[in-house]
Amino acid sequence: MRRTILLVLVMALVAPVSTTRAAEPPAGDIKNVEFVANLPEPTEATAINFMRYGNRDVMFVTGRFGLMSYDITDPTDPQLLDHLGNDVLMLPSDSSGTYWQNEDMDLDAKRKRVFLARDPRAYNGTTSDPNSVSGVYIIDARDPDDLELTTFHELPAGHTSTCVNDCKYLWTGGPARRADMPADWGGRPIWVTDIRNPRRPTTFPDPIDTGRNDGRTDYSHDVQVDDQGIAWVSGAGGVRGYFTQGRRWDPVENRRRKASPWDPVPYAGGGLEESDVPSRFMHNSERPLSRPPNGDFDRGELLYATEESFQPGCEDDGVFAIASLDGSYDGEAWRSTPTDPFRLETVGTWSVADKEGSSASGDCSAHYFQIQDDLVVYSWYAQGTRFLDVSDPTDPIQVAYFRPDDGRSWASYFHKGYVYVADHGRGVDVLRLAPEGEVAAETHQEVLAPPLPAEIAQQVREEFEPDEAYGWACRISV
Repeated sequence: MRRTILLVLVMALVAPVSTTRAAEPPAGDIKNVEFVANLPEPTEATAINFMRYGNRDVMFVTGRFGLMSYDITDPTDPQLLDHLGNDVLMLPSDSSGTYWQNEDMDLDAKRKRVFLARDPRAYNGTTSDPNSVSGVYIIDARDPDDLELTTFHELPAGHTSTCVNDCKYLWTGGPARRADMPADWGGRPIWVTDIRNPRRPTTFPDPIDTGRNDGRTDYSHDVQVDDQGIAWVSGAGGVRGYFTQGRRWDPVENRRRKASPWDPVPYAGGGLEESDVPSRFMHNSERPLSRPPNGDFDRGELLYATEESFQPGCEDDGVFAIASLDGSYDGEAWRSTPTDPFRLETVGTWSVADKEGSSASGDCSAHYFQIQDDLVVYSWYAQGTRFLDVSDPTDPIQVAYFRPDDGRSWASYFHKGYVYVADHGRGVDVLRLAPEGEVAAETHQEVLAPPLPAEIAQQVREEFEPDEAYGWACRISV
């Protein structure tokens, strides 16, 4: 009898914690979207990623709280598995504050590791202070019910960190420059770290992706690796792609040489026209190869990118831009200068301000997005999560939207028929495109949202403050 009671008690202690929430849609403006569930525990969420464990699907969520793992085998009933909190992530020198920020969390699904980039603004640091620590945490996630910190590796950069070459190396970039870095830098470039031994990472001394902004070394914000293995670095001045392995033709050095993560070979890319993206700060990008050629465009020719920018009234706020890489394969972006600039040809654009009118919120910037076939799911801060049909890249349209009044949509992700939204105000929302949205996409029928109420916009501004160097484009929590 005692043994039975003990067994039941143990099972109760180790059983996943249910976080089921009634699928009652929140107050706000919703069109052609089914609301599935909300997980309020990861409030101030900034990024999500997924791993498979046998027959179990696991979602990892990062934010101010650190790292959480959820069993999402049943997307309508996610179960909290573990939480690696600030008590683990704080360093001996940290005295207050919380973990920040790891916007684009990457992971190694083969070796079951999660990487958390530490921004220098974590734990009340600043971008300019050389004593504000940045780097990357390597998390052992072999058991998603028991996450463990393997090591913290200090780096000169630490806003985002991305796997390259089968997750044997990390590319870590951003944010704005430290006071002890070269005075002519506008931001931090990419540092490359060998993580083949996760307990003893080693970082190459010389950064890469320098001279990215018309010859000036500037903010390398984020990296996305396409299905061809090309690493696309987005940031101030545009988006540039690199080969990181194999023998390649280097159009800048005018010779064939070996590409490596620490000495990559330029492939293509560049800045976009200021008339289309006024700030030229490209936050993140994708170059889909799975989509078939569309009209006059070849497979892999189109680059999809976000401009993050905040202007009064939203008139010139962040734009979703589609550009052609044609004409950029001979190193043009690496030779671009202020007096002889190179720019990609913009094919199509979409923005809240352009389509739905200017808002008093000043919070209409685009942020993270993902592409699946001809559908883009897109986070637009207080303007919510938007679903765009890009079957005609010259005419992207909106076919659905989810804009809860208390939402701060940070990043949106497709996963097995559902969309998971990292929301800084709500935690994680689980959504699904409604049949009406599918019809709108099939018929290329646009739907538009009403203007964002001014009082909601004001609430957003009160929750954040601008970065000392990049203003609202690098907002941080108050």
